Amino acid sequence: MPIPIVCLDARVRQWASSFAGCFSTPQYQHFVTVLLGLLPCQEARTLTGLRRQVAGGPSIASLSRFLARAPWDEAAVARAWRARFDRQVAPVAQAERERQRQTRPRQVGRPKAPLVTGYLSGDDSTLAKPKGTTMEGVGYHYSSTAAARVRGHSLVQGLDVLQGRRCPLAPPLYQQKSVCTAREVPFRSKIALMEEQMRTFAPVAGTLTHVLLASWYGAKRLWKAARDRGFLITTGLKSNRALRVPNPDTAQGWRWQQLSDYAAGLTEQDYTLLAWPRQGDDPDEPRHVYVHVVQTRVRTLYRCQVIIARPALDAPASTTRYGASSDLDAAPATLLGHIAARWDVEVFFGDTKELLGLDQYQLMTTTAIVRFWTLVCAPYTLIEEERARLVQEQQRHVTSGEARRALQRLHYHHLLSWIEHEVHAGGNADTLYDQLAA
Repeated sequence: MPIPIVCLDARVRQWASSFAGCFSTPQYQHFVTVLLGLLPCQEARTLTGLRRQVAGGPSIASLSRFLARAPWDEAAVARAWRARFDRQVAPVAQAERERQRQTRPRQVGRPKAPLVTGYLSGDDSTLAKPKGTTMEGVGYHYSSTAAARVRGHSLVQGLDVLQGRRCPLAPPLYQQKSVCTAREVPFRSKIALMEEQMRTFAPVAGTLTHVLLASWYGAKRLWKAARDRGFLITTGLKSNRALRVPNPDTAQGWRWQQLSDYAAGLTEQDYTLLAWPRQGDDPDEPRHVYVHVVQTRVRTLYRCQVIIARPALDAPASTTRYGASSDLDAAPATLLGHIAARWDVEVFFGDTKELLGLDQYQLMTTTAIVRFWTLVCAPYTLIEEERARLVQEQQRHVTSGEARRALQRLHYHHLLSWIEHEVHAGGNADTLYDQLAA
């Protein structure tokens, strides 16, 4: 059922007002329309689908112009939600530093400064558009869901996770070199897009940033960017990467060995059984992995700790996973926690696709597509705020889906209260129908 804009909840209205400076007055009305359309929408999040959720909102043509041609800056929208995130999370990080300061044991000498670590996770996701042959920026990208190359767009996304709160960075579009050549636009690789996010990222004051990336991004260029910013970095590694191993038969006393060959030479005694940091829902079936850690140098990277993890000692070699971390002082369990924390960006992709329709757009220009992604990320931060509130209130784990349903119930309650008010004010069924169907 369409919801009139007048039914927008006061807390949501206050959240939306954080973005008022990014738009003109008519544009802000469109922004609120998209917001109110995304939250309760149970159908495809096309412009038609979003328009159906809002009573008395702008036309579909007007929404299309708002995304494709209206003079507003999507980067300013991302800065607005980031500024709000910083204001809310900075006191939480400060409280954690104070807690560490109060609970640290007394010892001789100057104590180490309390440290709060935030994770900057990055990855890319393919948004399939099998029929989008005339869409700008469309190409063929590998999809892990389809386990094949599919036609669509590629989103390279960064996600900041600090003290249990998640905040997306501005979503950039990756276009293949052939697509850029045909469109006569500059080409930027995924590595370059990820590097830009790392170099422009502004962490919350007083926190240490730890970058987490998949094996596709295990490039020295990104490790250097992390070092230049004073960040830690943990990335996956492909099995064909080489690490330095001792070899007394060579003049330098070492040689390069392929990771898969190194792992094949390990014995059972070389592994440590550790609990996976993020367990499933069944407490009777805890997940464990066998981990081997060695501090060495990986070819084309810096000195690091190499992590080799396998689900069982007799598991096939194809199930072995490799990673490298610049956190040279971390214990194996801590390194495993870094690797597991990267999964948050995959959860982000799943939540924004399922709950907000990140991949359901039907837009023709790259400008409109990136703006749509931006307007999806914005209400995701609202859902995150609601999730944090519910966690604090209920003292349990709360999913993004639960938070979104709480916001939906809130607005449906306001809708029913509005209908009741209109009936008591003398409105009849025909009048209400005309207002809701407008």
